[in-house]
Amino acid sequence: MTAPIRLLRAGCMALGLLLLSACAGIDPARYAAEQPALDMRQFFNGTLDGYGMVRNRAGEVTRRFVVVIEASWAGEVLTLEEDFVWSDGETEKRVWTIRQRPDGSWSGKAAGVIGEATGTLSGNTFNFRYTFDLPVGDTRYEVRFDDWLYLIDERNMLNHARISKFGVDVADLFISFNKRTARTVD
Repeated sequence: MTAPIRLLRAGCMALGLLLLSACAGIDPARYAAEQPALDMRQFFNGTLDGYGMVRNRAGEVTRRFVVVIEASWAGEVLTLEEDFVWSDGETEKRVWTIRQRPDGSWSGKAAGVIGEATGTLSGNTFNFRYTFDLPVGDTRYEVRFDDWLYLIDERNMLNHARISKFGVDVADLFISFNKRTARTVD
């Protein structure tokens, strides 16, 4: 084998390893000691208000939205009823059903999710990964979501999702969630 071919082969192998390591992402266990610890039953119970945006891979904000989420539990099943209002006037409803598996991991389903979402809870962090059939205009794209939710305090959570296709990031989603507090009548 000639030197240029060996060099090309070595370069391709190095690039392949780099791409594989990039796909592995951050291990949720890294956040195990972070406080306050996220209690899914406590935080996802009641009404949440969310404010967010989508940013394309060039860093431009392409859409903004407000979402109201009604979170409730029926036994071991968490249901999130999400009502979105987008900056262009479009409305969207998505209903998630999420449950904890016997091994401690989480699984979820919603319309548009291909297969099953898988989740890991660790410390103050919940990581949810799934493939989604995303409509954009008249076209549909099968994209991957790497969704990270970080509990800030008992009422506030930040969410950052990387959206990718064929392993290449195409967009980011950012949401700030605020849990409503019960109001008393005077």
